[in-house]
Amino acid sequence: MQNPGIHSIRVGDITVTALNDGQFEASTAIVNGVSEAAAAAAESGAFRVLPPRITVSAFLLDVGGRKILIDTGCGTAFGPAMGKSRDRLATLGVTPADIATILVTHAHIDHVSGLIDAAGAPCFPNAEIVVNGLETAFWLDDATAAAAPEAAKGAFATAQGALRPYAARTRTVSDGQEAAQGITCRHLPGHTPGHSGWLIASGADTLLVWGDVVHLPGIQFALPQAGLAFDTDSDAARATRARAFDMAATDRLLVAGMHLDFPTFGHVVKAGAGYGFVPVVWRPES
Repeated sequence: MQNPGIHSIRVGDITVTALNDGQFEASTAIVNGVSEAAAAAAESGAFRVLPPRITVSAFLLDVGGRKILIDTGCGTAFGPAMGKSRDRLATLGVTPADIATILVTHAHIDHVSGLIDAAGAPCFPNAEIVVNGLETAFWLDDATAAAAPEAAKGAFATAQGALRPYAARTRTVSDGQEAAQGITCRHLPGHTPGHSGWLIASGADTLLVWGDVVHLPGIQFALPQAGLAFDTDSDAARATRARAFDMAATDRLLVAGMHLDFPTFGHVVKAGAGYGFVPVVWRPES
């Protein structure tokens, strides 16, 4: 029997549910900052298969009955093996019309394609989009898109196609600004210019949903200097990852990410010259 791809925890009074959107095969060839051999050795040393696989997740928050999504997954962009977030919502009895707010970490294909259907029409009729203003300023700027390298033009088309149908109901925020009660934008630049995490705080509990600080957990925790070919600014992404790992380990901060192993919740610990990830232990009352 397959895992249903749904897992919930409590952050104070807020229920946070990880929604598995699917998993796709990647390659160590997309890793930069370390040799491909070192990346493969780290992946194998973490008891993982090669070529590596990348998990995609989105998150549903229930804040006093208000339904909030963080990212929307791949939608129809990656074929039938991906884009499962909408099915997970249906399993929970949540319809697209129930979603009041969608917090966008960044505008890459596997994070915003679920905003629209195969025809490009918006899927969430009542949702407000909240995103770091640096992200929309980059992807929705026609001059920036026109000047982009040929290999990046598809990414601009994807971002624009997903975000523009929601233009009239998009709100931009900046680092440290609250998007909703108890949920704050944390700018984590490098992967994209406005890439951001969302810090969720309720009562004594805190969770940072850090977006794409990590894509390949078997490699990047052990080798934080390892970046990805599709980072907009690899050096900035590495610096952000170093800061995020250090903060999470020092402050014992609970984190979750779109590409951590499902169900993604856990803690970062220092391990030799790198770091490790300790998943949250399952509890029936979660």
